[in-house]
Amino acid sequence: MGIYEELVARGLIAQVTDEAEIRELVNSGKATFYIGFDCTADSLTAGHFMALTLMRRLQQAGNTPVALIGGGTTMIGDPSGRSDMRKMLTKEDIDHNAECFRRQMERFIDFGEGPGKAIMANNADWLLDLNYVELLREVGTCFSVNNMLRAECYKQRMEKGLSFFEFNYMIMQSYDFYHLFQHYGCNMQFGGDDQWSNMLGGTELIRRKLGKDAYAMTTTLLTDSNGNKMGKTAGNAVWLDPNKTSPYEFYQYWRNVGDADVLKCLRMLTFLPLEQLDEMAGWKDEKLNEAKEILAYELTSLVHGEAEAKKAEAAAKALFGGGAAGAEIPTTALSAADFTDGAVDILTLLVKSGLCTSRGDARRNVEQGGVTAGEEKVADTLKTFPQAAFEDGLVLRRGKKNYRKIVLR
Repeated sequence: MGIYEELVARGLIAQVTDEAEIRELVNSGKATFYIGFDCTADSLTAGHFMALTLMRRLQQAGNTPVALIGGGTTMIGDPSGRSDMRKMLTKEDIDHNAECFRRQMERFIDFGEGPGKAIMANNADWLLDLNYVELLREVGTCFSVNNMLRAECYKQRMEKGLSFFEFNYMIMQSYDFYHLFQHYGCNMQFGGDDQWSNMLGGTELIRRKLGKDAYAMTTTLLTDSNGNKMGKTAGNAVWLDPNKTSPYEFYQYWRNVGDADVLKCLRMLTFLPLEQLDEMAGWKDEKLNEAKEILAYELTSLVHGEAEAKKAEAAAKALFGGGAAGAEIPTTALSAADFTDGAVDILTLLVKSGLCTSRGDARRNVEQGGVTAGEEKVADTLKTFPQAAFEDGLVLRRGKKNYRKIVLR
């Protein structure tokens, strides 16, 4: 089985421009491919994780990855799949985010000099120096406005209004492929399925300007059984930065995926052999919980290392086995400013700890009987705790699987 057939077996491939040619290129290790990452935050997320593992799989098969940091395209912001315009970031913020991305990517991809080593590029190096009139003259005639307006990446914006500012994004992404083809020998672009229209723009620009073929392949979007994008918890992103999402929280996110999603996630995200995954296909009931533990451990180990994965696994088992007091779980420290007249209320604790997103959310969880402090269920939304309650650490729990230890600073 070649790497292309493995990607198919793992359910990773959504659309391709030329299946026979792409199969031949990647199976023979002759693909130099790129995936773009816009620097909209100071950390990659679980949403980027599948792209990173795809690059790793293809590099292990002898292909050359180009990790394209979007220092230039982030100045505009991709409108794909969004109902509103992205927040405009300063160049300083974008540069900082790009450096954070670079450090995180090095955990997954082998960069360096020589054959097969990954290349890191930043499209700010060519996009920010472009002269607008020269750009229009060079590539403007290669894009049909009628075709662009029909593109999937703009559809969600047409009702609310699509600014000309964002309308340029497809041209910029297409120009990236055109530039990488010429300067890096990059013959293929990979990306999420919501990027299909932008990617076709790049292959068409190369064909019209250079008379040569380039290829595009999209990966299946990682969604749960309800069709929602995975990689978020309580409305917030699951980050790869341990300071934003701790290894324990990362582990717990994957440990808590739905029964209908766990085997799919194992296929798409882990490097476990397909033969082992085929054996797990018939697992049910308690065996599905074992599958979730395997998923959580494998992904936490990939992102944070084996030592952190073992610690997160041990903490989870201690908590669910009744040993919460000694478990290594995320901690929130309270300062004197958090107390009023020597006490702090339960709603403040739930919000400050990150277990709830707002006081309203905290109130609902208490009223529904979903909050426990220590060994006692909290039924009163006005309940307060004195400073002395936190001297040895108080374990706060929302639902069955979300814990924080509250301590004094």
